[in-house]
Amino acid sequence: MTLHLYDTAARSLREFTPVREGHASVYLCGATPQSVPHIGHVRSGVAFDILRRWLLANGYDVAFVRNVTDIDDKILTKAAENGRPWWEWAATHEREFTRAYDALGVLPPSTEPRATGHVTQMIDYMERLIERGFAYPAEGSVYFDVAAWSAAPEGDYGHLSGHRLDEVDQGESADLRGKRDTRDFALWKAAKPGEPAWPTPWGDGRPGWHLECSAMATWYLGHTFDIHGGGLDLQFPHHENEAAQSHAAGDGFARFWLHNGWVTMAGEKMSKSLGNVLSVPNILTAVRPVELRYYLGSAHYRSMLEYSPEALQEAAAAYRRIERFIQRVVLEKLDGSATRLGIAELSDDNWDKSAFISAMDRDLNVPEALAAIHGAVSSGNSALDKGYDAVAIATAEAVRAMAAVLGVDPLDPQWTSTAGAEDAAMTALDLLVRAELEARADARANKDFATADAIRDRLVAAGIEVADTADGQKWSLANRKD
Repeated sequence: MTLHLYDTAARSLREFTPVREGHASVYLCGATPQSVPHIGHVRSGVAFDILRRWLLANGYDVAFVRNVTDIDDKILTKAAENGRPWWEWAATHEREFTRAYDALGVLPPSTEPRATGHVTQMIDYMERLIERGFAYPAEGSVYFDVAAWSAAPEGDYGHLSGHRLDEVDQGESADLRGKRDTRDFALWKAAKPGEPAWPTPWGDGRPGWHLECSAMATWYLGHTFDIHGGGLDLQFPHHENEAAQSHAAGDGFARFWLHNGWVTMAGEKMSKSLGNVLSVPNILTAVRPVELRYYLGSAHYRSMLEYSPEALQEAAAAYRRIERFIQRVVLEKLDGSATRLGIAELSDDNWDKSAFISAMDRDLNVPEALAAIHGAVSSGNSALDKGYDAVAIATAEAVRAMAAVLGVDPLDPQWTSTAGAEDAAMTALDLLVRAELEARADARANKDFATADAIRDRLVAAGIEVADTADGQKWSLANRKD
């Protein structure tokens, strides 16, 4: 089976065939850095990072562009409320987003363009649209003519969102000067006193939200590219307007449109206005970064993810089951040397990997892919218990390969390195031993002393000394105290 993705515009699964063989081009609507990111913001980053990793695993050369909308009404409002320059406010919170992406193991984009750095490309876009009769200047602003595009033979306004022309509400403020039709949207906004402005042939001003992404996407990925992604809330008006202005300018633009679902609380979208924001730094006081990533990526990307502390902890526990199996193999069969455990090739050579590949090729079905991983973990633990060393090691290598696609390989340096550690090997060993000790503590709490003793015996056999103290379990290497 080949990769099939759900295309929002087609409202169906379509086989992924790239514009250029062996190359995949992806544009993701990134941050509008008005505040510290919450987990609803970064779910999109994790979801499309999984897509990128799966494309890479299938041998594609991936160009991945994730923009920053660093000029926006919300940024100007927030900066003014806090008495800060708009550019400083945007830059400060852009760094917060970068920290959050990095903490969750989201691969850095191929490039991360900012809107304010691409005004030249936006001017070119507006000139093309005006020349083709689908945009007009008015009192220093420039607007896209929705009715003109809809009346054109090739006009397709509404094809992405399903909005009918008589239902269109752009949600723009009523004071935009010179707009002919309320359904039109601003490509360029005339300068207002005290606001930042850039020069154009039609007057000083600043870019409209939708124009920014069309200009940046095509500048880096070409007039036609493979995939445009973003949150479901961007489908209208943002993505509909992007598609309209790009097609009206003569560009093929995105061949696939992918949209991820929201993180919800009590059935409502997580947002500042609802007062139910959970910032990434806050959540990371409750779980490790890899556990938060596992949680955010565990549901199908198109589904809603209902947040609760209990659901977060259940996801963390599920990740630890994977982690513990890998650690058992390293400690029991590889003398505690994590570097001796490789990563298998992903191919249809056993049931678990075949099921994983099939799930990922069906629109990135991560819940089924995780079921395959956990099935392999169960088989691997059984092999360890029966003394089938070669089977257990091969299974662990397969589990690493599958988990790496989801960005949660327990032995990835992203999750095993800690600032200030003596060396990477000791850091990895510390994480491995701590997980075993946690399992031992659970067994003792459940009065399963046979399992607790077996875990301790395994650690001793691997050269790990365990001491039960008033402050909990402590470990050290035999003949070495840390």
